[in-house]
Amino acid sequence: MTLTLMCGLSFSGKSTLAARLAEALPARVVSLDLLNEERGLDGGQGIPLEEWATTNRMAHERGHELLEAGHHVVVDDTGSPRFIREGWRDVAERSGVPFALVWVQISAALQDERVRATRRSLDRHDVTDAVLREHRATFEPPTDEDALIVDARCTDDPEQVAAIAQRLRSLQAG
Repeated sequence: MTLTLMCGLSFSGKSTLAARLAEALPARVVSLDLLNEERGLDGGQGIPLEEWATTNRMAHERGHELLEAGHHVVVDDTGSPRFIREGWRDVAERSGVPFALVWVQISAALQDERVRATRRSLDRHDVTDAVLREHRATFEPPTDEDALIVDARCTDDPEQVAAIAQRLRSLQAG
């Protein structure tokens, strides 16, 4: 088993990649957006910090339970700020499994393009411009951490997904 944390800005393709990795490994996805939805919260409109803390605690519990049950776990979240990543490293250590960080990098131009496309299609909940600006301004990239780096344009590429899944399996074997 491995605990894999997605990391990156909104609209980078983290959820897409998390779902593809879940199919390839196989793994269970712990999505903080879905947990917030279950709690009646809409992250795209802004969520108070104390509510995010509660969602994170719930996600940690679910992730730990799934790992204890013998499943690979892929955490679908922004993975920022850094203390969020440290919390997931602690969950992996407590569960006795390797931790992997997958950083999906996206340019501001591609992120803007995806936001506009989403607003036209209504395929997912909108994220307000204010929330996006705040997220961009406060995002703490894992530049000094051992992360698998993925280009946002490749999150649905079967070859890329297979290669990442293989790297994750090798962590388990090592």
